[in-house]
Amino acid sequence: MKDVHKSDTSGFRRDHDDLLFDPRARDAMARFAGEEDTLALEAAAAVRTAVHAIERMRSHGAEGRGLSAGALDILIRLSAAVDDGISIGELAQSAGVSSRNVTGLVDTLERDGLVRRVPDRNDRRSVRAQITPAGLEWIEAFRRPTQVAMAAIFRGFTPAELTQLRHLCLRLADNHHRLTEHLNRTGANPQA
Repeated sequence: MKDVHKSDTSGFRRDHDDLLFDPRARDAMARFAGEEDTLALEAAAAVRTAVHAIERMRSHGAEGRGLSAGALDILIRLSAAVDDGISIGELAQSAGVSSRNVTGLVDTLERDGLVRRVPDRNDRRSVRAQITPAGLEWIEAFRRPTQVAMAAIFRGFTPAELTQLRHLCLRLADNHHRLTEHLNRTGANPQA
């Protein structure tokens, strides 16, 4: 594509359709792909760039509070399940990470007094993670700065654009899930 239109302070440019692209990513992907089309590679790079920007903005409100993005995500999920808490497996599945990862995050949150482990009412062998009153206070103090930050980062997006963005991101996640299941079923090596 021909690089036309203006550049902005982010280093992004606009193409002939007035759509943003990252010339650095485009150049790197073109060198990487050789003669192949780079559009999917550029899209993946743009998703990573967007995720990093959102996480930086989201974590800005958590600065000085000592929570990683992963711990923050788990705490927010637990704040929606105040009564009985959530099992580690359910937390891992909803967050799209391993149970081992969630166990470490819950350990950290428990050490900080924001989460506690409670017995599962239906299975004595199991425990559930539950947010504490201090965790609820933490979430409440974090809520408004987060809402302001997300409103700022998504400024200018219409509700329809946000809905489409959500849809496209979840399509990516769904494709990943399906591909992972296929690779696990077939024992295929994606590197081969």
